[in-house]
Amino acid sequence: MSAETTETAEAPFSRRTLFWGIFASLLAAAGFFLLSTYAPDFRQPEGGATPLSKGGTGYAGLVEWLKLTNGQAPPMARGEKDLESPLASTFLLIVTIAPGSDPTALQRIAKLRSGKDTLFVLPKWVTFPQAGHDGWETKVERLPSTVVNDWLGRLAKAKLGEGKPTVDHIDVEGRKIGVPDELQWVADDHPLIAVGDGRAVLTELDNEPFYILTDPDLINNAALKDPQKAAAALDMIAMLEPAKGAVMFDLTLHGIGQNYDLAKLLVEPPFLALTLSVLAAAALAFLHGLGRFGPPRTEGRAIAFGKRALVDTTAMLLKRAGRLEGLGDRYAALMRQRAAALLGAPHGLQGEALDRWLDSRDKGEAQGFTARFKAANDSNSLAAMHEAAEKLHDWTARRLGERR
Repeated sequence: MSAETTETAEAPFSRRTLFWGIFASLLAAAGFFLLSTYAPDFRQPEGGATPLSKGGTGYAGLVEWLKLTNGQAPPMARGEKDLESPLASTFLLIVTIAPGSDPTALQRIAKLRSGKDTLFVLPKWVTFPQAGHDGWETKVERLPSTVVNDWLGRLAKAKLGEGKPTVDHIDVEGRKIGVPDELQWVADDHPLIAVGDGRAVLTELDNEPFYILTDPDLINNAALKDPQKAAAALDMIAMLEPAKGAVMFDLTLHGIGQNYDLAKLLVEPPFLALTLSVLAAAALAFLHGLGRFGPPRTEGRAIAFGKRALVDTTAMLLKRAGRLEGLGDRYAALMRQRAAALLGAPHGLQGEALDRWLDSRDKGEAQGFTARFKAANDSNSLAAMHEAAEKLHDWTARRLGERR
């Protein structure tokens, strides 16, 4: 009977099993926290004019085309660190602008890429996602010229030209391709790629190695369905890139890798050291709490018993009320009555008459009680009041001792 009771009372899990269970739970929680924090940075946007979009205005086809041609996928700049790296300076950075991009981010990219080869592709179309096809989009209309000119004006002092081109083909490094619908062009006397005299679809800034492709229909997914345009897209990039195959696409303009929140601050420098310190302190506190050192301490009463507790409580209340400095005269009057009662003063003596009678009890000092009474009565600070009260109490105690 006792053996069965002992077996039943045993814990169902060993301490080692509980430890590894807790450790696995904490590890899983930390992994979930990190994945939740950085998941938005690696979530590919659906549709739009981004290097990851497979819609008609996207550039995923160009990324795949460069991968097949060069044997490796072109790198993606997901943060400012990628744009500032020494390796990025050797790449031609392709910045694809979408209608909903951040203008401040574009200016930041232009500042970081100063003196480095960069191709900016202007937006052109208004689209909306197609229902039932993730990543697909339907072309609605061309963007207003004022919207495109706003983006163009942030890069160069130019505006889109008006009117249709006078030619029906574009010459890209000797390869002739058809002119896109509703072509976007700018006036330029020295165009890199022209659609007639003084009309450029690819132009270069005078003071920076920045190139602007005014019409994205030459390199986007919709353009690459034409074999001639696909080949011309590679010729165009080869004409601009500083080294063969050295192409990088920007994702920061589309908000990828730029989402800062409190969770990222906790797991990235310089606050990473603080996070690790807090976790280490929590681990030590947990280990310290696994074992008890000595018997548990009993909790004391909120209000203690006894006269001393009553006096301490009263003093605390007077201190919080700010009335301690005004108790000197009251204490002096109380000690006068106490001394008169202890020393047997005649009944009816009050005030100065009582003070003179008390002074007469002191044979060694003239006006000993009056001087101490006045010091206590006039005290206006805690230190002075404490000193005067102590002298007044000592005088009364000595006189009472002499009488006995």
